[in-house]
Amino acid sequence: YEDVTTKFFEHFVYIAESLNRIGEGWTGSWDEDEGFFYDVLALPDGRYIPLKVRSLVGLSTLFAVLTLKKDLLKKLPDFHTRLKWFQKYREKNNAYQVIEESKDHDDILLSLVPRQRIEKLLKALLDSQEFLSPGGIRSISRIHGTPYMVNIDGQEFGLSYQPGESNTSLFGGNSNWRGPVWMPMNYLIVHSLQQYSEYYGDESQVEFPSGSGKQMNLGEISNELAKRLVSIFKKDENGARPVNGSEKIYQTDPNFSDLVLFYEYFHGDSSRGVGASHQTGWTGVVAELINRISLFKREAKKEMPGASLSLANPLLQ
Repeated sequence: YEDVTTKFFEHFVYIAESLNRIGEGWTGSWDEDEGFFYDVLALPDGRYIPLKVRSLVGLSTLFAVLTLKKDLLKKLPDFHTRLKWFQKYREKNNAYQVIEESKDHDDILLSLVPRQRIEKLLKALLDSQEFLSPGGIRSISRIHGTPYMVNIDGQEFGLSYQPGESNTSLFGGNSNWRGPVWMPMNYLIVHSLQQYSEYYGDESQVEFPSGSGKQMNLGEISNELAKRLVSIFKKDENGARPVNGSEKIYQTDPNFSDLVLFYEYFHGDSSRGVGASHQTGWTGVVAELINRISLFKREAKKEMPGASLSLANPLLQ
């Protein structure tokens, strides 16, 4: 399978090059001034129009990340040899380099996004005025509370931040990707940040939340995002679960208060459950987030001898 692995690696490099390419006569997705990846509309007459919508589409570039451990590479000598040759060949020809090397170990990081751009994306991702909500990462930035508009051949098109129910029937009327928190996409963000953390460790620290002055490594931020997602279902200081919103029967009736519903998506500001209330297929991934939080806590306790460890179910607290 090493031949196939090499081919997939080459394709990954070409995709990364296309995504990050900057040059004369090339309209790419990355905006260096704004620090974000945008969609680009290609018109039949050859024009390219960047669509300056700050959404999960731009953040999804963080998902394609993998650390190749040195122990694994030792088991794949042919692939490792070809990988190093391919890297040297591209370096010799001044082609885009996708591999980041570390001085401290021989692990290899594969990422669609170079480190400098990751940090710029995270500034928006972790900004409470943009993507960061009390219950996770919004699907579109709050800056689009002021609608984004674009004129294409005399016609006006646009969208705005809608944290709850959709105001358009474009997506069937009961789905909304223009503001709410979606659990599966948030899970991928949590997972990706953990992947980056395994490679960078404490070398890469950013503000969480943006502008707070508090620095965290990417593993800690991944854990904090997981806790925000779990908090959607936990009782707050008043004994109410954000997921239930104003549904009093689920908030106060002892016969229903511990029956947790797994909604399709969640309000981008209040974390209220929105859409179908039985989406256990993807919203149920919160169980894996609970496990991640517990494992993170366990690792932290190892550095604190004598401290007790509680793995109680947080949804029932």
